[in-house]
Formats: sequence, structure tokens, C-alpha cells
Amino acid sequence: MYDGPIIDAHHHFWDFGLGRHPWLMSGEAGDDIAPLRRDFLPDDYARMADGCGIVSSVHVEGNWDPADPIGETEWLDGLERPAGIAARYVAYAPLLEPCAAGILERHAAHERVVGIREILSWHPDPAKRRLPDNDRLTSPAWRQNLGLLSRYGFSFDLLVSPWQLDDVRRLAETFPDISFILNHCGNPMDRDAGGMRRWRAGLASAAKAGNVSIKISDPVAYDPHWSFDSLADVMLTAIDLFGPARSMFASDYPVAGLHIGFAEWIDVFRRVAARFSAAEQRAIFHDNAAALYRMADHPPQP
Repeated sequence: MYDGPIIDAHHHFWDFGLGRHPWLMSGEAGDDIAPLRRDFLPDDYARMADGCGIVSSVHVEGNWDPADPIGETEWLDGLERPAGIAARYVAYAPLLEPCAAGILERHAAHERVVGIREILSWHPDPAKRRLPDNDRLTSPAWRQNLGLLSRYGFSFDLLVSPWQLDDVRRLAETFPDISFILNHCGNPMDRDAGGMRRWRAGLASAAKAGNVSIKISDPVAYDPHWSFDSLADVMLTAIDLFGPARSMFASDYPVAGLHIGFAEWIDVFRRVAARFSAAEQRAIFHDNAAALYRMADHPPQP
């Protein structure tokens, strides 16, 4: 099995005592996230990942208070961290808002920021949606601000539902100079047969755009009673559709820790990836994230 270097392409930090993550503070998500209501900081990550082969990582915005979209980036810059940890940031910007251009410019002043993420998931079931409507990806105002990402060389991470994956393909084809990165295996949230067919068809559509990649992360989110086979089915479907050259290992910690241990997740991933060549495994675990998140560009010091 793969024993080379690993870049964790997706994790979060928070200081619970700061109260800057409303979704954690409000309790609106229910008691099922109670284990997340604690600090998770660089030293916590380093202890958890010790011995797992992690050489670098990417911090992805964690739903910080949207009234202060630069605050998380500034806070991250002030954290002491072991070398390589949170070497790059994927920050938040409200691309539908008139202030988006200025926020992007301010993020670009921080050398670790290499991308932007928005959570854009819409679902016909109101209980499963994060946006009230399904027209964000086609909004002219939103698209105008999205186009500004290429000015800074920013990639765009997005969390969407399978219902939106056709729109992701069309979006990526409209903006060929932007690298789009689907989070969490394309979010297979509906686990019935029809829902999984919709997810597979949507991934196949999104994969047709050559500038869309996928993070093989948190397949346990909608499969809490998982088995190795159930995770492998989702993971291999995604990797086979996008190919090893556009697939990345990621942990989504600490959120994924609600359902799977960190070392356990890496073990599952190594077992699943073992069917690929050594070069393909190296790409999935390390090289693809290094390229997409520009790890070689002016490596920041810890």
C-alpha cells in the first residue's frame, strides 16, 4: 500500500471560545455535532496526524462569521503551527455581493490564500439544502464576481448537491481559466437507488469539464454506518470518473471525525487506492493537491 508523502487537501481549524462560527455556536444543527464544539487547532491536528505521513495541508474556510469574511484569513495567519500544516488556505468570499471584488483583493494580499470556497448546496428537500434557491450557479452577478478569481490565480472549491452537477459542468466550461474543485465526493446525500444514480450521472457530467477536479473526502457524511465496501464504492466511482489525475485525498477533519478516525480514514484510502499504479497513488495522495494549491509557489514559512 502507499507509504509516500500525503497532502491533506481539506481540513478546518476553529477556536470554539472565539464564537466566530455561528453554525457551531447556535446548536441549530442538533446535538449530533456536539463533539465538534471544542477547539481544533494546529497542534490538535498535528497530534492526530502524527505518524500518518502528512507532509502538508490545506485549510478550507469553515463557515466563519460571514459578516467578517477576511477575519478567518487574518486569524489563521496569527496561529503558530508545525511546518507544512495549513500551508495554503481556501478562503471565503460572498460572490453574490457587491463587496466581493474588494474581499478577493484583500484575500490576495495573504500569500497562503490560493482559492475561494462557497457552500452552494441546493436540494428539493428544504431540510437538505443550504441555499433557498437553485439559481446561484447561473446568476449573472455571481458569475461576474466568480470570473475575478482568475485575476489572482485562485481556484474555486464548491460544495453542491448531485442536483447541481450538470450546472457545475456548464459553469466550468464557461470559465476555463479557473480550476474548480468539487468537495466531498460530489456529496452523495440521497442514499436510495435513485439518489445514487443521480449522483453518478451528475459526476459523469461534471467530469466532462477538464478543469473540474474532485476531493475524495468525507464519504462517511451520508453513510454513518459505513463498511469498507460502501466507502470503496463511492470513492472508486469518483476516481474512475475523474481519473487519478483529477482526484485528491482529503480528510475533512474534524467534521469527518464524527464518523471515522483519522488514521482509520487513511487506512481505508490506502486500501482503496492500492489498485492504482504507484504513480497514480502518488498523484492522488500528494501531487494533484500540490499542483492545484500551488504548494511550490513561494512556500510560506511556518
